[in-house]
Amino acid sequence: MPRTLDDTPIDILSKAPVQPAKAQEPGARRWWILAVVGLAQLMIVLDATIVNIALPSAQKDLGFSDGNRQWVITAYALAFGSLLLLGGRIADLFGRKITFLVGLVGFAGASALGGAAGNFEVLVSARGLQGLFGALLAPAALSLLTTTFTDAKERATAFGVFGAIAGAGGAVGLLLGGVLTEHLDWRWTMYVNLIFAVIAFVGGMVFLRHSARDRSVSLDIPGAVLVSAGLFGLVYGFSNAESHAWGSPATWGFLAAGVVLLGVFAWWQTRAAHPLLPLRVLLDRNRGASFIAVLISGAGMFGVFLFLTYYLQQSLGYSPIQTGLAFLPMVAALVLTSALASTRLIPRFGPKPIVPLGMGIAAAGLVWLTALSMDSTYAAHILPPLVVLGLGIGLVMAPAMSLATSGVAPHDAGVASAAVNTMQQIGGSIGTALLNTLAASAATGYLAGRNPADPAVRGQALLESYSTAYWWSAGFFAAGLLISALLYRRGVPAQDENAAPTVHM
Repeated sequence: MPRTLDDTPIDILSKAPVQPAKAQEPGARRWWILAVVGLAQLMIVLDATIVNIALPSAQKDLGFSDGNRQWVITAYALAFGSLLLLGGRIADLFGRKITFLVGLVGFAGASALGGAAGNFEVLVSARGLQGLFGALLAPAALSLLTTTFTDAKERATAFGVFGAIAGAGGAVGLLLGGVLTEHLDWRWTMYVNLIFAVIAFVGGMVFLRHSARDRSVSLDIPGAVLVSAGLFGLVYGFSNAESHAWGSPATWGFLAAGVVLLGVFAWWQTRAAHPLLPLRVLLDRNRGASFIAVLISGAGMFGVFLFLTYYLQQSLGYSPIQTGLAFLPMVAALVLTSALASTRLIPRFGPKPIVPLGMGIAAAGLVWLTALSMDSTYAAHILPPLVVLGLGIGLVMAPAMSLATSGVAPHDAGVASAAVNTMQQIGGSIGTALLNTLAASAATGYLAGRNPADPAVRGQALLESYSTAYWWSAGFFAAGLLISALLYRRGVPAQDENAAPTVHM
């Protein structure tokens, strides 16, 4: 690696001296930091699904239409997905602790506003504010983990826990949303965030350390505008695909604009003095493969959380609580393989065999789900493929999230973490829009020439739509198997705890 005259390592892309990584946090403090960061991450992840189960009750209470219902979900995704990279750079420039705490306070305030909403407009505004402050909170949380755990073995354990939370939070949200909606009120799916936020805030004040602001670097305003507008265009375009045809200008127009803006953003990053997303963060092969793995997993997982929820409630008549409980074995399997992959498999075999294996197992679980029928039972037909799916996703999520931020210089940790969260969010948005459209088309095609008033026909049409979603989700993971097998390097990733991070060309 190139060095200066005083033997300081130099980043081969930026030509700037690379500062040594922050020393490992002493004693038990770092494990308390993991607990605080994990709690904040759980709040963010479960908020993407906890409101879903509460939507029918909220709609009845506030009196908004079916057409407007999607905006309760979309408002959050729009703000969160489009502002993540900006939030990550803010964490790098102004300090991770202060960004984390501001994000917690803002998220709690937005949740309180949403819980007290007296009309649809206030509820949607609150969800947008949740997304905005979540975009500050999520990258700050992950970058705190990256800079806190520098020991290779302990880092693997920490990211095993974090990856399990990221993968299982959606299922936990379904269960918690069902419990709160049935036994309290839909508003508690918002108010519950105040409990998480208060605990995490107190823990953050006690255990997190202030990091000095880098006054030599300024915020890349043109880059922030370009990437935020580009991601907004993508998320908004895919969201519109649920209510408009793919040929509608409201869909393809925003998608095209998003792609163009992101292309201009990539060009600008090669010329900006202080780029929002430095190329040195992206050009490592393992990191690039990990970003793609997170993107594909985010898209594929929605084939389970969304359509299996519909199947359990609409086809089999499960209650919201029963639906949430049905996902728990999948969560347990995911946590098990997340920890195993991070602490045992990746350090021994490296990511090249493990992540593709997880993709293949997840694809197999989804193909298995296509056999579900109106007569399927939980123990014999639903539980086995769910466990298989959890085992597969666990082998993907924890290693991918860890490797996507591994070897990043401390001053880039926030934006690298934001890129991971952005991939997961954009993947989920793409998955939701694409699978919804394909599922609806499958149901319409099945009903053609049949009597839609017949309950048996309607039930089978729903099964056709679910099966189509599972097949396409399996296709996502199959593509992920191929891509990750090609991109990941052979061997165990080098972990030099004292050396500065290098950039692989």
